[in-house]
Amino acid sequence: MTRSIPDVPRPLIECVPNVSEGRDRALIERFAATLGGKPGVTLMNVHADPDHHRSVFSFLGPLAAVEAAALALADRVLEAIDLRTHHGIHPRIGALDVLPFVPVAELSMAETVEVARRVGRTIAARHRLPVYYYGQAAIGPGRRRLPDARRGGYEGLAERLRGADPPDDGPGRFDPRAGAVLVGARDILVAFNVWLDGSDLDAARAIARAVRESSGGLAGVQAIGLWLASRGIAQVSMNLLDYRATPIPVAFDRVKDEAGRRGIGVRRSELVGVAPRAAFRGRSPASVGLPDFTFDLLLDSYLEPASGQ
Repeated sequence: MTRSIPDVPRPLIECVPNVSEGRDRALIERFAATLGGKPGVTLMNVHADPDHHRSVFSFLGPLAAVEAAALALADRVLEAIDLRTHHGIHPRIGALDVLPFVPVAELSMAETVEVARRVGRTIAARHRLPVYYYGQAAIGPGRRRLPDARRGGYEGLAERLRGADPPDDGPGRFDPRAGAVLVGARDILVAFNVWLDGSDLDAARAIARAVRESSGGLAGVQAIGLWLASRGIAQVSMNLLDYRATPIPVAFDRVKDEAGRRGIGVRRSELVGVAPRAAFRGRSPASVGLPDFTFDLLLDSYLEPASGQ
C-alpha cells in the first residue's frame, strides 16, 4: 500500500535522528511511539542494529510538527540512555548522537538551518548539554563534515570541552551520561551498507578506503569497514552524501568489484532509512543486493499522490 501524505501542508521537512541504542527493542519502540504519536508527523522508518548499537528514525512533516517531535524524542532519549554503559561499533559522541534536518518540499536550506539551530538551542538550554552544529548548519567550516564535528567521539569529549573547542550552544561541561548532541542541516543522504561474504575485517577496511572519496574513491561517499559480531561477517558501511553524483548502483558495483579482486563475495546490502527513487538510477533493488526491498522504503512513496487505495 502507498503510504503517501499528499494532503499534509507544505513545506515539509525530514528529520533523521541517530540514537545510541540498538539492542533494547522495547526502548526503541517507545522512542518510535514518541514520534509516531505526534500529530502531523509521518514516521517512515525505524532501523535498529545491535552491532552498531544504534537506531535511526526517519520521519517527516510540517516544520512545527517535526520540531515538536524532535524535541520530544530528545527528552525521551536523554532520560533513558546512559552512555557509560554503551558499547557499539559505530562512532558516537552522545546518547542522541546526530539530529539532522533535511528540506523535502518547498523549503530552502537557509530555512532548514534556522530549524536546526532553533532545535539545538532548545536542547542545549533544556538539558544543559553541549550542542555542536554540522553540515549546512555549521557555525564555521571546521565542523561542516560530520566526522570532523564528531572528532574524538564520546571518549574524547571531556578533553575536547576542556580545550579550545567549546560547543556552539549549551555549557562546555562533560555529561558522562548523555555526552553531546550534533545537530545538522543537510541534503538527502543515503545510508547504504554492503555485507561481505566472509569475516575479513582488513579486507572490508581496504574496500572502504578504495570506495570513499577522501582516499580517491567515489564522489560524495564516506565509507568504513566494520565487523558485525552478531552475524559473523564484515561490512562496508557507506554514506552517499550526493546520490546524484554516486547513486546506489555505482557504490554497490564498486564494492562488489573491490571485494571480487580480493576473492570475496557479497552477501547482500542494507538500506538504513529511506531513499529517493532516483538514487537507484533505474536499477532494481534486487540488483544492488536488496531482494526484500519494499515500496515504503522509497521517500517518494510519502510524497506522491495517493493511488485511490
